[in-house]
Amino acid sequence: MKITDVSAVYLRLPEIKARTDSSQDALLVRIDTDAGVTGWGEVDGCPWVVKAIIDAPMSHTIVTGLRNLLIGEDPMDVARLWTKMYEGTLYYGREGAVIQAMAGCDLALWDIKGKALDQPVWKLLGGRYRDKLRVYSSNMFQFTPEATADRLRAAMDEGFTAAKFGWEPFGKDPASDCAYLDALRKAAGPDFDIMLDVGLIWDATTTIQRAKLFEPYGLAWIEEPVHPDDLNGYRRISQNITQRLAAGEEECTLRGFQRLIDEGGIGLAQIDLTRCGLTQAMKIAQYAADKGVLVANHNFTTDLNTAASLTFLSAVPNAYVLEYCVEPSELSRNLARDPFVQRDGFMDVPDVPGLGFEPNFDVIEKYAVGSL
Repeated sequence: MKITDVSAVYLRLPEIKARTDSSQDALLVRIDTDAGVTGWGEVDGCPWVVKAIIDAPMSHTIVTGLRNLLIGEDPMDVARLWTKMYEGTLYYGREGAVIQAMAGCDLALWDIKGKALDQPVWKLLGGRYRDKLRVYSSNMFQFTPEATADRLRAAMDEGFTAAKFGWEPFGKDPASDCAYLDALRKAAGPDFDIMLDVGLIWDATTTIQRAKLFEPYGLAWIEEPVHPDDLNGYRRISQNITQRLAAGEEECTLRGFQRLIDEGGIGLAQIDLTRCGLTQAMKIAQYAADKGVLVANHNFTTDLNTAASLTFLSAVPNAYVLEYCVEPSELSRNLARDPFVQRDGFMDVPDVPGLGFEPNFDVIEKYAVGSL
């Protein structure tokens, strides 16, 4: 079996709002083979940049687009092809968008391998520790406490037992922040888990002060309060708060997570499969496990990310919970032919060959930018 084509497909809603909401567009990676087996991956990054990294022709042997590197290769050689992509992009890669583009290809290769062997990918990873994952409803903060609390009530009505709220307009001042959290806790009652995503806007001192102020609200974790490069800040925070400290969605390499864990002292590593790829994610999870750190996914995009995350989290012993984006975007909810659903706060791990994602071509054709 040989790879015959690698396509980067950009999907975009008609209107892109100036919010930190990555459910508004998506970059899919499609890898075709001469055996008729097709694999699908996704990249949560800057779509046009990622597309250029995939489509670029060869400049020289270590400045090469990923499509050029993969065509003609055996897709079953997933680990070797990760190394080939890494070495073939050495002059302009090694971090950031190139690794993210590689991650999308890596997911598509694992999808092909599972389909070709007629096995779910979690079985190829060594088996699964669980057949379902507890899932939380992941939301943007709304622009009033009341509207935000309405989002939480909707999550409860759908059966979720946990919800996260993040980013703007939260974080401006203590009184406003407490008004939001007070409204959420009153709506939730004592037994519903609430997670907080601060959105990178504080320094360490502010975070420590706010965390103390927020203790009565019983937060399950505080996520990314400071800039991802502020490892000293993360270390200070981890040593001075009672809540679990979570971070990692901007990281795309094992080295990046090692720094966050070893220097930053985080207690929950949030791994985005569409930025790290499955090959790397397994190494990151093992490193976290060795350090006594839990892992969760980051997912604010599509059901392809959900499928990859369910596969990954089922196959590692230190998985904590599954993030699921509930923003009202057709890309996040309807991109799969059979969308994933949660029941009673849990989501089943796909038990079909590959990653368990089959595309809804009606949605892809509706939102594709350019030709497929």
